Amino acid sequence: MLDRPVSELSKPSRRLPNQRWQIYPQKPEFAQKLAVLINVSPIISQLLINRGMETPEQVQAFLEPESLVLPSPLEEFPDLAISLELLQNAIASQTKIAICGDYDADGMTSTALLLRSLRTLGAQVDYAIPSRMHEGYGINKRIVEEFHSEGVGLILTVDNGISAFEPVARARELGLAVIITDHHDIPQKLPPANAILNPKLIAESSPYRGVAGVGVAYILAVSLAQQLGATKGLIQPMLALFTLGTIADLAPLTGVNRRWVKRGLQHLPKSNLAGVRALIQVGGVQARGDEGAGGAGEAGEKIPNPKSKIQNPKSLKPEDIGFRLGPRINAIGRIGNPQTVIELLTTDDMGVALELAKQCEQTNTSRQLMCEQIEQEAIAYVETEFVASLQKDCVLVVVQPNWHHGVIGIVASRLVERYGVPVFIGTYEDEEHIRGSARGIPEFHVFEALEYCHDLLGKFGGHKAAGGFSLPVENLQVLRSRLIEFANQCLEPQHLKPLLKIDAEVNLNHINQQLYQQLNALHPCGMDNPDPVFWTPNVQVIEQKIVGKGHIKLTIAQTIDNQEYKIKAIAWRWGDYFRLPPRVDVAYKLRENYFNGKTTIELELIGVRLPIQLQQFFASPPIPSSTTFEYNQRHYTCGFYKNGIEAELRIKNSEGKVLVMEPGDIIGLLGTNRQEAKEVDISQPPYDNIIQAALQALSVKSEE
Repeated sequence: MLDRPVSELSKPSRRLPNQRWQIYPQKPEFAQKLAVLINVSPIISQLLINRGMETPEQVQAFLEPESLVLPSPLEEFPDLAISLELLQNAIASQTKIAICGDYDADGMTSTALLLRSLRTLGAQVDYAIPSRMHEGYGINKRIVEEFHSEGVGLILTVDNGISAFEPVARARELGLAVIITDHHDIPQKLPPANAILNPKLIAESSPYRGVAGVGVAYILAVSLAQQLGATKGLIQPMLALFTLGTIADLAPLTGVNRRWVKRGLQHLPKSNLAGVRALIQVGGVQARGDEGAGGAGEAGEKIPNPKSKIQNPKSLKPEDIGFRLGPRINAIGRIGNPQTVIELLTTDDMGVALELAKQCEQTNTSRQLMCEQIEQEAIAYVETEFVASLQKDCVLVVVQPNWHHGVIGIVASRLVERYGVPVFIGTYEDEEHIRGSARGIPEFHVFEALEYCHDLLGKFGGHKAAGGFSLPVENLQVLRSRLIEFANQCLEPQHLKPLLKIDAEVNLNHINQQLYQQLNALHPCGMDNPDPVFWTPNVQVIEQKIVGKGHIKLTIAQTIDNQEYKIKAIAWRWGDYFRLPPRVDVAYKLRENYFNGKTTIELELIGVRLPIQLQQFFASPPIPSSTTFEYNQRHYTCGFYKNGIEAELRIKNSEGKVLVMEPGDIIGLLGTNRQEAKEVDISQPPYDNIIQAALQALSVKSEE
C-alpha cells in the first residue's frame, strides 16, 4: 500500500477557512472575583473583562445603562441652543424648513425622524435626498438652489454636511439659515453653517460621543419637543427610528446608544409606527438572526428565510433589526428610491405601510440576487487574474463593467472575508470614469490608503474600515500599483488572514439554556460590544450536510469523562468547506432555535481549524515518528511518513492492512496496497477512534 502517493488517487478537493484566531487572555482569578462581586458566572465576568471593564462600577454602568447619570445635551453640544432657537423661530413664523438626508439606513431613518417630529410640532417641512447614482453623497449646490427657489428659509442636514463647505456657503449667500447634523469625521475647514451638531466636536469622554446621524437627529428632536412642552406621544416613535438607524448603521452600542437601543428594543415589537409594524410583518423577523453575517459599513447582509416569522416578540434582539429590517431599508437606498423608505417610516396608514414594506422586501430580494451574481463573477475574475499574486500584492483591486455601484460595497466585504486582504472594487460609470468602494482589514487604514493615492482619484472619502472613491479609467493601473505599494508598507504576511477574536473556551457540557440566558445581560450586542464568541477544542464532526444555498448543517460531539455530549450547529455560506474534517477546533456564537414549540441552543459556527495537536504533528512530526500501540486488544504500528511535501499518518494492523490519512482530510485510504485501496470516511468510528489512539501513542512516545 505504500508504493504510490496518495495524490494519485482521486480525492475531493477541500480547504478550511483562512483565519487567524486571537483568543483573549483568560484571567480566571480576576473573573472569579468579579463574578462574586456582581453575582454572575465567571464566564460572563470574563466576557466583561474582554470588553474593557475593570471595576464593579464600570460593570454596573454597562449591565444597567439606565443607572447612568446623563449630562444635558445642551451642556455637551455647543450649538444645540442656537439650533433650537432657529427651529422654534421657523415653526413660529411658519418658515419653510427643508431636510437634506442621505440614502443609507442612518440617513433615511434620521430624515424620517425629523420629518415626523417637526410636523407633529407644527413645522412646515419637506426633504430631499441626493441621487446615489448621479450625485453621490451629501448636500450639493443643485439641492441648495432648488430649496431656495421653493422658498425654503432653513436647511437642516442629517447624516451629512460636515464636509460640504461650498454648498453651505452658497446657501448662506442666498440668505438661507443652515443647521448641520452629522457624525462623520471633522474636516480641516468647517462649513459656514449657523449651527453644527456633531459628536466628533464634543469631548471624547462624553456619553453622546458615539451617536450616529440618527442619534444627533434624536437628540435635536427630543430637546426641541421638551422646550416646546410637547413630548407626549413623540418620544416612543422617535426612539423606534433611533433604534432602527443606530443598529443598521453599525454605530457603537456603548454610552447612550446602549441605553437608548436597549430601551428601544423593548418597544419595537409593539411599536405604534405603521412602517415598523409593516417591516416586521413583511420581513418575517424572527427572535434571532437566522442568516450569515455582513461586513464593514453595512447593516448585516444575510441569507433570507422567507418562512420565518416573528415567534417570540418579547426577545427581539439587535440582530433582528440590523440583519433583517436594516437590509430591507438599505436595499432601497442602494438600488431603489429612498422616498419609499421615508414614506414608509412617516405614514400612519397601515395599508400604505404594508404596500411600501412589500416594495422594500422585493427590492431587498433583487439586491441579494445582484450581490450573489456579482460576488460569483468577482471570485471567478480574482481566481483567474490575481489569486497567485495575492500574498505578494497584499491588496485586491477588482474592476469590471456592468456591476451595480449600489451593491459592490457588500461584495467587497465578502471578498475580504474570503481572501483576507483589503479590497478595492469598482465598476465603470461611463467610458471614462470608474466608481468604487473599499473595505479594509484591522491593520490597514482605508482612508489613509485613498489619501496616499489622492492625485489619481476624483472624489474619495471614508474612514479606517471602509471608503468610496472615483477615478479616471486611464489611472486604474497606476492606482493598483500605488495601492500595492501602500499595502506592502503596512501589512505583514501574517495579517493576510481574516482575524477571528474569541472570548473564551467552553466545553459542550456547559452549553445550556442557563448560560444562554446569562448572555442576555450583555445585550444589545453590536459594534464595540460584539456577540460573545466561544471555542471548543478537538470536537468530532459526526454528521454534516449541505442545506439551502451552500450552508453546512452539522452535529458535533465532545467526550468528557467517558460521556459524549452532542450539539447541532450551522455554518452559513460555508459550502466551499464541505466536508469538514472529522476532528476540528470550532469557534462559534450561541443561538436559540425555535422548532415545533421547542427551544434548543445551537452553535453558529464562525471558525474552524485543525486541532492544535494535529497541526503540530503534521507540521513537525514527533521524533521518533513511529511506534506501536494497542486498541481494543489488537496490536497496531503507526507513524508519520513524507508523501511529497506533506506528511501523512499511516496505521497498520497485524493483518497488513494500512489506514492512511493526510491533515484536514475526511477521506482516508484503507488497503494492503495503494492500487487496490478503498476510500473510507475516517470521521466514522472505528476509524476516528483508531486515529486518536495512534496520535496519543505517538505523543506519549515523543515525550519519553
